[in-house]
Amino acid sequence: MADKHVYLSQSWRDDALKRLQTELTPEKMNHVTTSMSNIYKNCPDGEEHFLFIECDDGKVTRVETGTGEPPQGVFRIIGSYETFARISRAELGAQKALMTGKLKLKGNLAKALRLAAVSDRLNKVLAQIPTQY
Repeated sequence: MADKHVYLSQSWRDDALKRLQTELTPEKMNHVTTSMSNIYKNCPDGEEHFLFIECDDGKVTRVETGTGEPPQGVFRIIGSYETFARISRAELGAQKALMTGKLKLKGNLAKALRLAAVSDRLNKVLAQIPTQY
């Protein structure tokens, strides 16, 4: 088995971008143009981390990870590291996490719910990355 990437590390980010661009066609992504910043609270290292994903006409154009202030996205989703890790491992659906209060959304909720299928496709690809949490 391939070496595992540390979750949200630069190598994880590089693998995520490559996989998302390879596996998700504009058609599968409904030609959506959007962006989101996921804010990870209570991380194991004591820092606050982010994952930023941007799509233009259904093509994933940008994936960034880091600490501090994330790039501005159409949506800002805030939750615990463990909640996002469970979503990335495909143990918890993002929509369920949002509707049960495990995630907080800043942005248009109706639009976010319409994009739930797209988010699920992103998370399904991310779940395939060999990851050390």
